[in-house]
Amino acid sequence: QVTLIESGGGLVQAGGSLRLSCTASLDSATLYAMGWFRQAPGKEREFVGAATWEGNTYYADSLKGRFTVSRDNAKTTVFLQMNSLKPEDTAVYYCATAFKFASLRVGAADYWGQGTQVTVSP
Repeated sequence: QVTLIESGGGLVQAGGSLRLSCTASLDSATLYAMGWFRQAPGKEREFVGAATWEGNTYYADSLKGRFTVSRDNAKTTVFLQMNSLKPEDTAVYYCATAFKFASLRVGAADYWGQGTQVTVSP
């Protein structure tokens, strides 16, 4: 069983930056792909970005250029650097892991974090 602990959420003004972190409780093959989803009020959860064990990164088209996903050397922590934040980025951000990136990409993750709130004020 893998537990994912997220941190770094909060309130920021539009144009600002935030960095989210997600650390897994243990090293596991299920950590091959680690990434982020978000869910805004009244909307479905959507893919934000992910990084694989080899360092390949993938992003939602609408977020390319503003958001960056990275992992630490131990591969148990994934980061989400968010720049030029907009009010529409306001959502609960969830960390997720999967043995296969294809599974993670469609939301069929093996494990999910509890979510961290990001609020962007105008």
